[in-house]
Amino acid sequence: MLNLDLSGRTALVTGSTGGIGLAIARKLGEAGATVIINGRKQESVDGTLEKLAKTVPGGAFRSVVADVGTAEGCKALFEAESSVDVLINNAGIFAPNDFFRTTDESWEHLFEVNLFSGVRLSRAYMPGMKERNWGRVLFIASESALNIPVEMVDYGVSKTAMLGLARGLAKLMAGTNVTVNSILPGPTLSEGVEDMLKAQNPDSTRPVAELAAEFVQKHRPSNILRRMATVDEVANLVVYAASPLASATTGAALRVDGGTVDTI
Repeated sequence: MLNLDLSGRTALVTGSTGGIGLAIARKLGEAGATVIINGRKQESVDGTLEKLAKTVPGGAFRSVVADVGTAEGCKALFEAESSVDVLINNAGIFAPNDFFRTTDESWEHLFEVNLFSGVRLSRAYMPGMKERNWGRVLFIASESALNIPVEMVDYGVSKTAMLGLARGLAKLMAGTNVTVNSILPGPTLSEGVEDMLKAQNPDSTRPVAELAAEFVQKHRPSNILRRMATVDEVANLVVYAASPLASATTGAALRVDGGTVDTI
């Protein structure tokens, strides 16, 4: 069996009070890592710690409340936890919008959260990883980085920029045991996506799974799975990429997109 042992390692997962981030945090904890949970609200962070205490008995979890979508929040997070071995840049926002009505301020806010949180935290934590000669930096991007969605052009562009950032940072760590990679989920049935589907179908009484399948068929017809992935399916790849077993994988865009990107 593959040994994904992360015992003795500390991992930070931004935006980890729900969805893909929470699944990643849980599976990192199951692999033996000490996991730092991050969110913007004390109540949601406390609730997440309670959930994890039940689902991962004996797991080591702690938390920092900070809004990583701001420079001040990133600084506060680093001051609270100044050394990590695994950095998962997961925090992100998205919403369908009309490109021609999207304001500069909206674009700037989205990039602050989706891109600059990773810029700031990587700049803070990677020097320590390089000095210790071991580290994992992972950016949770999206297949939308390659298939720019017309209903979320700004989101897609932010994720494309993320791929370039990750590739450049990997090159900066050349010759070390610090790896940097991007993870590209496809349509994933997270809480945020459930909320989006319900907002798009306010009068529907159909199960969310049906709405999700319909979304995939309509908006991601190239998807080979013909369904949305689960958050655990995405987290499985993230934990592998964070583990010692992935030591020869760096500068890569790793897809867990259900075959949505139509390329070999």
